[in-house]
Amino acid sequence: HLSGRRSWKAERAHSTMMNADMDAVEAENQVELEEKTRLINQVLELQHTLEDLSARVDAVKEENLKLKSENQVLGQYIENLMSASSVFQTTDTKSKRK
Repeated sequence: HLSGRRSWKAERAHSTMMNADMDAVEAENQVELEEKTRLINQVLELQHTLEDLSARVDAVKEENLKLKSENQVLGQYIENLMSASSVFQTTDTKSKRK
């Protein structure tokens, strides 16, 4: 009977140690899973931010091209007005006389 008891106690102690080891592994796996989930969420958030910034850059480029085109039209219009105006022509003539 004594040898049976010792073996039962040893088996129970061994089982308790294995359960503790398994609990530790599960806790470690849970921590790793939480960290991976946090990193994945952070990556997704950064991707959305990048998409938003990229869309904003495209919109700014488009607006810039539009403004450049408008500036060219306005520049041409002002140039035409100046060449058609006698005020600017006389200024040119006066400066040539001096």
